[in-house]
Amino acid sequence: MAAAGPGLGPGPGAGAGPEAPLLNCGHYSRSCRLKALCCGKFYTCRLCHDDAENHQLDRFKVSQVQCAKCKTVQQVKKSCERCETVFGEYYCDTCHLFDVDKKQYHCLPCGICRIGPEDNFFHCVKCNLCLAIHLRGNHKCVENVSRQNCPVCMEDIHTSRIGAHVLTCGHLLHKTCYETLFSKGAYRCPLCMRSAVDMTKYWEELDTEIAQTTMPSDYQNMIVKIMCNDCQLHSTTPFHVLGLKCSGCGSYNTAQDGGLITP
Repeated sequence: MAAAGPGLGPGPGAGAGPEAPLLNCGHYSRSCRLKALCCGKFYTCRLCHDDAENHQLDRFKVSQVQCAKCKTVQQVKKSCERCETVFGEYYCDTCHLFDVDKKQYHCLPCGICRIGPEDNFFHCVKCNLCLAIHLRGNHKCVENVSRQNCPVCMEDIHTSRIGAHVLTCGHLLHKTCYETLFSKGAYRCPLCMRSAVDMTKYWEELDTEIAQTTMPSDYQNMIVKIMCNDCQLHSTTPFHVLGLKCSGCGSYNTAQDGGLITP
């Protein structure tokens, strides 16, 4: 399945008027600095603050900014009250976000701004996050699924600037984490262990390989109890070192659930 709507990230371009200095911090491009209520320091963005300090900046409590052109400290707004420098092409009065235009929109249920265009996404009430429009009615809902850390990198998913990949089981990974994990041959969800990609062809190849690989005589009649990670069925199957096949769904994504049994 495709990616969920990401939070906001860096991008090229200028968000201010002529001759206004543009602050490029690696996260955002804007023409003002935020005053952190927590420590009274000025930072280009909350992420720069959090990287440098031992506490986090609450973006919603930011009340003052400093113009990068005339250095005036003022109440947070889109343009400088003194020199009229536009602090950002996009400005959200809730998130206090300034940035270049990336077709951003503020999602009220998510509580943060997302990269758009808005028409390309919808907010899933049960999952409680914005998903790509083609996933409407075409994904497995997991309640508040984004309100947890990515199981690969353990970083926050909901407010991340990296898009989230929705697995068939409904769990989320950062898109980059998904690509890294599965490029190394992993095929299961790190949380529930269900197959996250279509393994039908591989299971068929494993069927053929097992049929061509005879077990030693001492093990030829052995069976074993297994539990299938894909369909959750508990069953018995002939023991084979290459794989233990679920009698219900045909998956080899199984775990041994007991010792060997001699019929």
